[in-house]
Amino acid sequence: MSRIASVILPLPLPEAFDYAEPDGMGLAVGDQVVVPLGPRTTIGVVSGLREAAGGNRPLKPVLEKRTEPALPPGTMKFVEWAARYCVDVPGWPLAMTLRGARAPKARPERVIAATGALPARMTPARERVLAAATEPVAGAELARRAGVSSGVVKGLVDEGVLEVRLIEADQSFPRPDPSRAGAPLNPSQAAAAKALTTMTTEGFQTALLDGVTGSGKTEVYLEAIAGLLTAEPEAQILVLLPEIALTQAVIARFAQRFGAEPAEWHSAVPPPERRRVWEAAVSGDARIVVGARSALFLPFKNLRLIVVDEEHDSSFKQSEGFVYHARDLAVVRAKIEAAAVILSSATPSLETLANAQAGRYRWLRLADRYGGASLPDVTLIDMRQSPPDHGQWISPPLAQAMAETFARGEQSLLFLNRRGYAPLVICRACGERMTAPDTDSWLVEHRYTGRLVCHLTGFSMLKPKVCPHCGAQDSLVSVGPGVERVEEEVRLRFPDARVAVFSSDTVFTADGAREMIGSMEAGEIDILVATQAAAKGHNFPNLTLVGVIDADLSLKGGDLRAGERTWQLLAQVAGRAGRHEKAGRAMLQTYAPDHPVLEALAARDREAFVEREMAQREAAGLPPYGRLAALIVSGPEADALEEFVRKLAAAAPNAAGVEVYGPADAPLALVRGRRRKRFLVRADREVDLSGYLAAWKARVRVPGAIRLSIDVDPYSFL
Repeated sequence: MSRIASVILPLPLPEAFDYAEPDGMGLAVGDQVVVPLGPRTTIGVVSGLREAAGGNRPLKPVLEKRTEPALPPGTMKFVEWAARYCVDVPGWPLAMTLRGARAPKARPERVIAATGALPARMTPARERVLAAATEPVAGAELARRAGVSSGVVKGLVDEGVLEVRLIEADQSFPRPDPSRAGAPLNPSQAAAAKALTTMTTEGFQTALLDGVTGSGKTEVYLEAIAGLLTAEPEAQILVLLPEIALTQAVIARFAQRFGAEPAEWHSAVPPPERRRVWEAAVSGDARIVVGARSALFLPFKNLRLIVVDEEHDSSFKQSEGFVYHARDLAVVRAKIEAAAVILSSATPSLETLANAQAGRYRWLRLADRYGGASLPDVTLIDMRQSPPDHGQWISPPLAQAMAETFARGEQSLLFLNRRGYAPLVICRACGERMTAPDTDSWLVEHRYTGRLVCHLTGFSMLKPKVCPHCGAQDSLVSVGPGVERVEEEVRLRFPDARVAVFSSDTVFTADGAREMIGSMEAGEIDILVATQAAAKGHNFPNLTLVGVIDADLSLKGGDLRAGERTWQLLAQVAGRAGRHEKAGRAMLQTYAPDHPVLEALAARDREAFVEREMAQREAAGLPPYGRLAALIVSGPEADALEEFVRKLAAAAPNAAGVEVYGPADAPLALVRGRRRKRFLVRADREVDLSGYLAAWKARVRVPGAIRLSIDVDPYSFL
């Protein structure tokens, strides 16, 4: 034994394990290895090597150095940093990094090729097959080209005239061509693109590309990517998107600009393709990768630029498993790799705006829409003054605007961020509210399927004929609107209109989302009823009216970001209107038209909203002026959970600049039969919050039935 290898395993283990390096194995940091773990073997990654002298105990040896590519040094540093920052075990981010390496490879393709031999008996059909067999192709395709049955081809294979060959699929990615002409840029776009191009070749820097909806931010960062690839042809670029539905539209723009499609990485990518992208990332063959938040953990060989599109979007927050925020970790990954970061948004997060205002981020602003289009007018409809008829949800002013829009042959979008038919089902006899078993979450009625669904746990059941609580017949009534209920009303009001619903309940796959977006872009839909799936990044040329059914919805609850999220969501959805030659307008139905967020939206006065929100956050020491973390503790037994959280509270370290609130029942206090308690930790900016949480966690032993989850920078307070 010459050296000791520290090996991180993709398992919930608190630290790397030490193993002896056999003489001559020649390990390096990042190598994938096979090691013993108890009675079995497992695969891990070398995170460190040191001389073996002075060891006081025998170590098990590394069994095998795998032939798979080693993880680059920057990737290993990022995995270990992410685990420390998120106060979790290093095995979880490593498992995300190795996900593609564990996927199966694409199977070789079976093709038929001519051997040069002739059949013992020639027929017209066989003659046509031989004439068509000019290149290796699949057997079915060869039969189609020759106009014969598959039996004719099989007979020639059996006779040795044709042979079956296995051809490995091409695993390479086409190289993007940065010299291709891009879209013409206006002076503001050109200036931003020039600044970003310069920045991308100067090492680690972060820039905020802050442009109103429709200002052409994508074209700007495409030019920055082109400039980087021109200067450094071997550079790799990662573009993070918040939604799979956006991926295909963005990929089409990349293909148009660079003459080659980028690699894709998201949950809908088949495993063999995932393996292909992983290997191309670690080899450097994939120059551009477009993907969801988990693409941040790919093992890039030469990462030089990360673009976070719609950087404000809460979809970049991973709230289950390994809990992290991709936007924040993207900045750190770029710093480790000495790469540049572009954060792009029409409604930047307050954290990003604070960094831009303080000069930590470069701030590039696009104030006008591309091509001379104007921003939509925003009108608040006071529902106290203009209420809809009983049992309806569209106010008279909005209905009139929809009728006018439809008469002109233009499109309308009705936005309600609530899936299903109704968010609550209640018994009018006893008042019972239908909830999921062992969960506090209300069941949502879905009229299309006739089922009641829990959007938290996935539980579903047929809507019962009688109340399960009191047994009353036909007493269950639907309360409130979902998109299905709004669609029902739209079809009654506009029987001649082509109406569609865009939500995760009606569009299940990326292909379905592509089809829906394509139909809207082609003008095949007159009125689209949608959740936030339609609020991000889409460009509908004939859409001139956006109606928000419930502008107050996201203002409710105890979320510290409620005002910010409402501003971002409504500004984004309003920005879908009037993006081309035709003027657009947005109408927001509200019972609180004097709310500062809605007043700022109507006035298009972002500065007033930001100034007010920042002042409130600063006074309370909340992000971006302070730090937050949440500890969520759950268990099956209420008494045991209560006893543990009392011990956990008593173990909290005393530290200047740190305040601990709780334990308290979580708003969703029961989920899947487990009781839930929460702590909230607020810290000053200069406090090492991750270090504080790690020290606190080390002071307690978590019983087997109890789960403790730490969420640094929480986005959900349920």
